[in-house]
Amino acid sequence: MPTITPWPCPRWIAHRGAGKLAPENTLAAFRLGAAHGYRAFECDVKLSADGVPFLLHDATLERTTSGQGTAGDLPWSALSQLDAGGWHSRGHAGEPLATLAGLARFILTNGHRLNIEIKPTPGQEAETGRVVAAQAATLWQGQAVPPLLSSFRPESLLAAREAAPHLPRALLLDSLWPGCFDVAAEIGCSAIVTNHTLMDADLRQRARDAGWLAMVYTVNEADDARRLLDLGIDGLITDAVDRFAPALG
Repeated sequence: MPTITPWPCPRWIAHRGAGKLAPENTLAAFRLGAAHGYRAFECDVKLSADGVPFLLHDATLERTTSGQGTAGDLPWSALSQLDAGGWHSRGHAGEPLATLAGLARFILTNGHRLNIEIKPTPGQEAETGRVVAAQAATLWQGQAVPPLLSSFRPESLLAAREAAPHLPRALLLDSLWPGCFDVAAEIGCSAIVTNHTLMDADLRQRARDAGWLAMVYTVNEADDARRLLDLGIDGLITDAVDRFAPALG
């Protein structure tokens, strides 16, 4: 049986910084998540038109910023001027989009851990994986614990492996599609990250047999958390940052 290397990361991981409590993927969210006691975070990273890795989940700008259209079509000089907080609440109005470099400064200064989801604009899967991995390798150079690179897109993870083979990788799964475990093995994954509804004892054992850590998203209910903790899941990504904060102690 393959040896599973323990992932030196807290079990509870704050989704996009602070779940629903702050505008997702902004520095304000990560500061709030840290204030609730979280020391591990997940974020989404894509590329601007001029190749700057920045934090945003959607391919388009309308839901979480004051902008319009495809985010990857704009240069960082334009993206940096958008309001990424007003959609959430008046108190966060004017909060800017964050770059991966800016988040890395916060994470490294405070000794936190980070799961970077590579979230490419459609058609930019390989390029996004390559650039994000290369920048992450530079930003975390010499650090004892590197970030975990994850993606739903195998092309992004393969490009990430070529750019920074030493950084750990995880395949994200919203379903168990045919051949997904073979793809994870080909990518050289350290972990799989599935929708929490997919995780059961058989899948947990399959991950162990392959030498992968098993992580899940997005765990927001106490009953789900208890079931997954009983299975020995390695990482639980949550939006319910305030609800599960007591578990961090």
